[in-house]
Amino acid sequence: MIEMSLEEIALVTAGVVHDAEASAVVRGAASVDSRLLEAQGLFVAVPGEHLDGHDFAAPAVAAGAAAVLAQRPVGVPSVVVADPIVALGQLARHVRGHLATTRVVGITGSQGKTSAKDLLAQILPVAGPTVATVGNFNNEIGVPLTVLRADESTAHLVLELGARGLGHIRHLCDITAPQVGVVLNVGVAHLGEFGSREQIARAKAELVESLPVDGLAVLNADDPLVLAMAACTSARPLTFGLARSADVRVHGLTTDSTGRPAFDLVHAGRTAEVRLHSLGVHAASNAAAAAAVALGLGFDLDHVARALCDAVVTSRWRMQPQERADGLLVLNDAYNANPDSMRAALDTLVRVASGRAGARSVAVLGVMRELGASSDEEHASLGRLAAELGVSELVVVGEEARPLHTGALAVAASGGWSGRSTLVPDADAAVALLRGAPERVGAGDVVLVKASRSEGLERVATALVSPTVDS
Repeated sequence: MIEMSLEEIALVTAGVVHDAEASAVVRGAASVDSRLLEAQGLFVAVPGEHLDGHDFAAPAVAAGAAAVLAQRPVGVPSVVVADPIVALGQLARHVRGHLATTRVVGITGSQGKTSAKDLLAQILPVAGPTVATVGNFNNEIGVPLTVLRADESTAHLVLELGARGLGHIRHLCDITAPQVGVVLNVGVAHLGEFGSREQIARAKAELVESLPVDGLAVLNADDPLVLAMAACTSARPLTFGLARSADVRVHGLTTDSTGRPAFDLVHAGRTAEVRLHSLGVHAASNAAAAAAVALGLGFDLDHVARALCDAVVTSRWRMQPQERADGLLVLNDAYNANPDSMRAALDTLVRVASGRAGARSVAVLGVMRELGASSDEEHASLGRLAAELGVSELVVVGEEARPLHTGALAVAASGGWSGRSTLVPDADAAVALLRGAPERVGAGDVVLVKASRSEGLERVATALVSPTVDS
């Protein structure tokens, strides 16, 4: 973080310094978690539904925080503001204004944001220090926190931008002023909040609408709703994807026996081979998006391809392969779920299992939230897909996910599936079922675990890989 005195912070946020000299300096990054503070950092006391950050102000300072950004006096060095979240955004905007030589990249899309961001963050550092979103800190709190990790030496700042309504991405762009905007896709994640894919597209388009005339809009040539966004930006468009018309093209896409994709990356008449560590054919699109950003910024194609080949998965629970001593392979994709990512994950499960002699494919799936009126049909459709793909065993977790179960059973009733589907009430029941029946899952088999974040199905993956761990 750029060093700031409490007096400067108060001036930027229209706040008042309490219990400290105005000349006291914040040198470390900001955090809303008192357990993750940097020395001499700024603790942001956010009032929450269950916990109030103000209750952790004194422990944060005792642990090394220089000061607290608070809504009320807390008895330790602080800057008191009307709204700590609004003030956090004001601080981030102020710091962004001092990053004169930093190129800021914003990435949005219905799925793949974190994966594309992680890949890009492993391509860019050859040109200088790179700061990127940790995990998926992509909202009005996480984005400013990421900006505040940057300083004048930062060459690239890579930001994942999320939205749960119109205007959200525009607000984040007002704070961060990206020069490069990436739109990966428009799916049905958060359909319940937006109402239609067209409304989701409008929200995602706010990123490219915010770009300067000398900026770069990186757009998915395989998604018509994304490709159409070229008409609503003054920035230079650069497309990526499998389409022959894509500026940065994935050609000859295949997967090996472990589910890892390989392809030729084609740009400006040149070709380079890429073999990813990430699982699933969908990873190729995320890689092409990251490549397009780097190529659009002037990076060499051979460096981009090598960096993609070397890149590893850095964010947990996203198609994370975990193998047990007896060869059982668990694909832990429990971080989140929507219909598009579920389809991709099921495809990957079947591909990986088919590459292992005698392996059975087992899908442990839970509810996908925020789908609105289409929820039951989206779940049922995925149940049917699991059966049609030939998944050996489907374990559906939770009553809300029941349509997954009924969708699969409908295919079985028509004679189109010989597998088995079981509905269980919760994650613990799923663990008990799979542990207690070796014929359901055993050595050499492949298990996919996936649901919305609220379901906590990573506990199932952990229990299967390390059976001695208490679930």
